[in-house]
Amino acid sequence: MKLLRLYKGLRSTYRGSDVTRRVQRFDGWTGRASADDADAKGYDHAKTVTEYYDLCSELMIFGWGESLHFAPLSPQESLEDSKTRHQRLMISKLELREGMTVVDVGCGIGGPMRRVVREAGVRVLGVNYSEVQLAKARSLNAEAEVDHMVDYLAASFMDMGAIADGTYDRAYAIESTCHAPDKVGAFAEIYRVLKPGSLFWGQEMCLTDRFDPHDSEHRAIKADLMHGIALKDIATTDEVDRALATAGFELVEGIDRAVDWTHPSKPWYQPMATRIRMQNLKAHIGMAGLAEALRVLPKGTKDVVRLLDQTARAYVAGGSTGIFTPLYCFLARKPL
Repeated sequence: MKLLRLYKGLRSTYRGSDVTRRVQRFDGWTGRASADDADAKGYDHAKTVTEYYDLCSELMIFGWGESLHFAPLSPQESLEDSKTRHQRLMISKLELREGMTVVDVGCGIGGPMRRVVREAGVRVLGVNYSEVQLAKARSLNAEAEVDHMVDYLAASFMDMGAIADGTYDRAYAIESTCHAPDKVGAFAEIYRVLKPGSLFWGQEMCLTDRFDPHDSEHRAIKADLMHGIALKDIATTDEVDRALATAGFELVEGIDRAVDWTHPSKPWYQPMATRIRMQNLKAHIGMAGLAEALRVLPKGTKDVVRLLDQTARAYVAGGSTGIFTPLYCFLARKPL
C-alpha cells in the first residue's frame, strides 16, 4: 500500500518530465549561483529550492513521514513520536489558542500544520513557492479533514505581498528560512505580516561553534550540505539571532535542541546513519533502477534516490562531527 502510494505520488509529481535531466541540472546549481553572483545576472535561488522539493518530497515522505523535519530524539520514542513531541513543544511555546490565525512560513506538505490545526484549533495560512508541495498539502489536509481550517498562498516567503501588514497572531517557520538568500529580508517580511506583540517560532539549520572555517574537512562538509539541501549559505546561531534583531524582533529564547540536557537523547541524525549502515548505496540505487525497469517507479527515480543518499551522508557527517545542527529553535516576539 505504501509503495503504491509512492508510485502514484511520483507519477503525479514528475508528470512525464525528464527526471534524470532535472537532477543533473539541480546538481549544477552551485556553479550557476556562483557564476550569476559574480556576473550580477540575478540568480533565483527560490527556483532551485522549489526544484529540490518538487523532485524529492514524495521519496522524503516515503522514508521520513509526512512531517519533513528533524526533531530531538528520545531512545524511548519512535521517530514519529519524537516529531509529535517537538511539534507540541512549538504549540506550547507559541501559546496558541483556539481562534487565532497563524502563518506557516514555507509550509511544505503541511505535516506540522495538521497537528497545529487539530490540537490548537487555529486557522493556518500555508505559504509555499512550490505548487507541487501545496497540492500535496491540500490533498493530505483533505484526508485529515482539516482543509476547512487552512488557506494557501503560492508565493515566496521573501515577498508575501498578498498579506496586509499586521494581519496574523502567530507565525512559525520549520526548516524553511534556512533556504532564504537574505535571512534579514525573510525575517523582516514575517515581522511585517504579524500583529504587534505576536510570537514567531523558527527552526533553523545552522553551523555550530565547533565549525572551523580553516578546517578543510569542515569546509567540505559544509559545501556538501549546502549543495544537497539547496542552501545558499549556512548561518551560525549567532547570525540567526542578529538577523532577527535587525528585522525588529525581540529574541525570547534561542536553543540548539539537538543538545538536550534535560533527559537522555540520541543523535538527531541516527535514523539516517542507521539506514546508511544497513543499505549498500549501490544496491539501494540498483533496486530503484530495477523498479524503474519494471515500471514500478517512474524513470529517473534512481537519480533522485542517489541525490537523497548523498544528502543523507552529508547530514550524518555534519552531525557526527558536531559542526551542524538542524535544530536551532528560537522564539521571538514582535514588540508592542
